[in-house]
Amino acid sequence: MEIGIDSFASAMYGSDVLSSIDAMEQLLDRISVADQAGLDVFGIGEHHKKEFLDSAPAVILSAAAARTKKIRLASAVTVLSTADPVRVYQSFATLDLISKGRAELVVGRGSAIDAYPLFGFNLNDYDALFKEKLDLLLKIRDQEFITWSGKFRPELKNQGVYPRAFQDKIPVWLGVGGTPESFARAGRLGLPLMVAIIGGETERFRLLVDLYRQEGERAGFTPDQLKVGLHSPGYVASTDALAVSEYYPGYAELWTKLGRERGWPPVTKNQFDALIAPRGVLVVGGPERVAEKLLRHSKALGGVDRFTFQMDNAGLTHQQLMHSIELIGTQVIPLIKGAS
Repeated sequence: MEIGIDSFASAMYGSDVLSSIDAMEQLLDRISVADQAGLDVFGIGEHHKKEFLDSAPAVILSAAAARTKKIRLASAVTVLSTADPVRVYQSFATLDLISKGRAELVVGRGSAIDAYPLFGFNLNDYDALFKEKLDLLLKIRDQEFITWSGKFRPELKNQGVYPRAFQDKIPVWLGVGGTPESFARAGRLGLPLMVAIIGGETERFRLLVDLYRQEGERAGFTPDQLKVGLHSPGYVASTDALAVSEYYPGYAELWTKLGRERGWPPVTKNQFDALIAPRGVLVVGGPERVAEKLLRHSKALGGVDRFTFQMDNAGLTHQQLMHSIELIGTQVIPLIKGAS
């Protein structure tokens, strides 16, 4: 199982709101530490809100490429529905050249809707936009010259798209939430699947993951081509108790704030305790508990090829996040590899 981190480039840590310059510098430092600690991948999300700095993830990842040597650098996710696939490919092909073949894309429709009015798209076209643009992105990735037409973008007539990536094919993962059609689509296309699970129990997604594998095999893809990734909130500290005491206050603050925006009730400690229990989605604890939980999640889903921690949390300091990344690299990953 590959292990990594996803970040939304938040400027809120501890009790302070950082300047954008400081927040970006700290984020790049964390990516460097993740590389040195032996993590497999670091992903940057895409949001268009004041509290996040990740509206141009390929730019952040390119800066990180210059500071790192081995870690793979991915979007998490690229909101493809509101982007031009030509520019997406060009940006990540450039990143791939800078990083010497370490770029990846996780593409999705986006769980937030900020990008749709910002870029002039209609939410009524939510799924149609994504379907069409994914088709074009995959064609551009696979072919140097493109002839293509669609509803939402001007046609291309034997047009070359440059630069070409260092890798023969940049990996494109399909980021999904809980829609069966999204799982089935990934399977039919033979794309690796990245499942974002942020609440409840992870094993409830088993039927959807099975659907992905069934559709993929029906389309002629082999099991080793049908990779499954899992993205969930998490945090590692030296002990279970310390992880909970450091993580819970910021988690409650963040999710209660989101609840006010989206109509959810405030977070309670009982709810949190259920989420950090063995079957709950939050991967929070000391190295041993976290490794055990990741292995349990993998078994529950029939095998997980990649797990990424979503560690942005209003209550965690940069120093705590750095220590957590080091623990993941030096203790969690060896425990998981030892159990394989």
